[in-house]
Parts: sequence; C-alpha cells; structure tokens
Amino acid sequence: MGDQSMMDGSGAFVHSHALVESTQIGPRTRVWAFAHILPGARIGADCNVCDHVFIENEVAVGDRVTVKCGVYLWDGITLEDDVFVGANAAFSNDPAPRSRKKPTEFLKTRVRAGASIGANATIQAGLTIGPGALVTDGAVVTRDVPPRAIVAGNPAHIVGYLDTPEVQVSGPAISAHRLGDALPALQARGARLHALPKIVDLRGALSFGEIDAHLPFTPRRFFIVYDVPNEEVRGEHAHRACHQFLICVKGSCTIVLDDGEHRDELRLDSPKVGLHIPPMVWGIQYRFSPDAVLLVLASDTYDAGDYIRDYDDFLAAVGNAPA
Repeated sequence: MGDQSMMDGSGAFVHSHALVESTQIGPRTRVWAFAHILPGARIGADCNVCDHVFIENEVAVGDRVTVKCGVYLWDGITLEDDVFVGANAAFSNDPAPRSRKKPTEFLKTRVRAGASIGANATIQAGLTIGPGALVTDGAVVTRDVPPRAIVAGNPAHIVGYLDTPEVQVSGPAISAHRLGDALPALQARGARLHALPKIVDLRGALSFGEIDAHLPFTPRRFFIVYDVPNEEVRGEHAHRACHQFLICVKGSCTIVLDDGEHRDELRLDSPKVGLHIPPMVWGIQYRFSPDAVLLVLASDTYDAGDYIRDYDDFLAAVGNAPA
C-alpha cells in the first residue's frame, strides 16, 4: 500500500501522496494518491476520491460518492449523494472562458442523487443531471438531463430510461381480432390501454372511439403532435386535473408513465390502441418515428396552472418527495 496516513480526527483515510487542504472531509471517505482538495471544498461520508482528482473550493460532494481517476471538479459543481463520476469525465463552469479573465460568478452545475456519469463524458457548464440519470461513456451533454434518463452521443440525447419496465403493446397477440383481451395492464396508477375498433373494407380502414364505450371522459380539446425530430423529447409533465387520451394514428412513438412510485414504458404504433393518462401521472413521449402523428384528446381546455413541469414538485404533490 505504500506510505499512508489518516486525517486527524476526521475518520477519513488520506494517502500520504494526496494534498488535502479542506477540513470538511466526511468519515470513512478515502482520498487516494495525487488527489488535491482545496480548503473550501466539502466532501461527505463514505466517498471514494481516486488518484489524480482535483477539487476546487466552491464544490460540494454528498455521501457515498465515487469520483474516479482524472476528474476535475471546478467551482460551482455539486455532486449529491450516491453519484458516480467515471474516469476522465470533464466538467466546465465558464461558457466563454478567457485567459486571466475570471467571471463574477461561475455557473452552477448540479448532479442529482444517484446519477452516474460515464468515462470521458463532457458536461457543459450550468446544467443539471437529474436524479438517477445515466450519462453514457463519451457523451457530450449540452442540455439538462431529466430524472432516470439515459443519454448518449454528441450532442447527447435521450436513448432510454432506467428502472422503467417495458410493456409490450405490439406483436401477434396484440394484433389479434379480440384486441381488448390482449392489452396488458399498466403499473402507473390509473393509466390504462384501450382497444379501439377497426373496420376494413375495399375502401380502406377506419378506427373510431365513443365516449364511455372507449373514451373514459368527454374531450374538450384535442391537439396533434407531428414532425418531431427523433432525438427530441416531449411531455415531461403531469396534469393536476386534466385527463388525456393518446392515439398514434400514424408511425410510432414511445411513452413513459410515472406515478411517483411505479413506471411503464410502451410503444404506440397503431390507431387501434388508445392510452388513457389520468391526472397526477408524469408523462413523457420520445423516440418518434419520422412519420409519427400523435393525436391527444384532453378533458379540459388549456390551463397553464394545471401543469406540473418540475419533477421534484410532482413527487411532492404525490407524496414521494426526495428526502
């Protein structure tokens, strides 16, 4: 192991070849060789700070955080509890750096609890990486990352969501004549798939829906989503009172549902299937095919106050606010 020492009174392990100027190092944290931590930094308990890590003054690191080799944490960066930062991941805190010209205040970058950042990823200044999110190796992140989202590429875009079971809506069984018998149940509270009739003759095909028989509410508004670039994500909100009924009348798109405790992911690709999203269920739409046309029926006219657009506010509203 070589020559090693313990910080007096802190309960943290510090390698003799590390330079730790901060006195705010939590118990059982391990700081390895050639790491340098400046006086103002705050490091929580049970962390692992690997070789050749540099941490500036205005940096806050939570508990049980792992920072792998070659990572530099600049002023304005916060890593919450249980964050993982892979080797050589790069952060910045100044969107327009100039030599010997320090900004009045550095942008704040926040990596939320449980998020992971892969090796060699680049995180642009001033962004938030959502709780439980995953930034894959080498991704270049230029926008905020939503909770539990998986992002990849340059620029990074959402390619999936963690801890979200996939519900199979397509396939031979779903396409059978008795469609309603085959539609699976959803975990998100109150959400439900509905089979819509299909009538085919020599003139073509027709699907329809009737209030009560197929639609669980009386629509007061509709809107159509189309021409969405594949990498874009829509929705990312919940409604306090409004119900929605989604039908992908052409092409396909993927829907993620979240009631604060249970999650579902499913792909809508047929006008024979409608999805009812009740109030207080977080909804996301992504992976639109180039020809996708999504019809949405709503139980109320537009009301900006009915939307919950911040995920933490949503969790608080459904009683699952983070500790």
